[in-house]
Amino acid sequence: MLCGIDEAGRGPIAGPLVVAGVVLINEIDGLNDSKQLSEKKRELLFDKIIENSNYHIVFTNAKTIDEKGLSFCLKNSILEIIDNLKKFCDEFLMDGNTSFGIDILTHKIKADATIKEVSAASILAKVSRDRYMNEIASNYKEYEFQKHKGYGTKAHVEAIKKYGRSDEHRYSFKLKALGEENIGVQKSLF
Repeated sequence: MLCGIDEAGRGPIAGPLVVAGVVLINEIDGLNDSKQLSEKKRELLFDKIIENSNYHIVFTNAKTIDEKGLSFCLKNSILEIIDNLKKFCDEFLMDGNTSFGIDILTHKIKADATIKEVSAASILAKVSRDRYMNEIASNYKEYEFQKHKGYGTKAHVEAIKKYGRSDEHRYSFKLKALGEENIGVQKSLF
């Protein structure tokens, strides 16, 4: 049995990192990389995945990402998933190009588009994160999180220029548009 693992929210400048792990119990038609599916299709598949799998979803807030770093938060989330799902499977596969030094984790680029368990994890992570951003949007009206989900769109950066960052923002992610590009820039892992 395989546990697929994927994340949503690695690159945004606001909101949580969400990592999901899925061990499918029954076949589900229509699984694909969440980015290749419409929001409506993702929502429909989300419920099917919940009903037909053993899964675990980990949220890490912006403050923790700032304090511990993205790599630490990703690895910690993966370890929590492994701990919670190891009784249901004997193999763990992460989308991407690294195993974060975790011996029992393998990785594969584009696994979210080719391995059904990873596709399912991709959908759980994306929908969970999108729902969270929609939920908090009314508390942070000036940023319109429901529109961009915390990604660095032009409108979002303009809102930060006008209102500053909120407690949902990642202060460690420096923005070129704000002249921060030379202040300890967050390096990409991939």
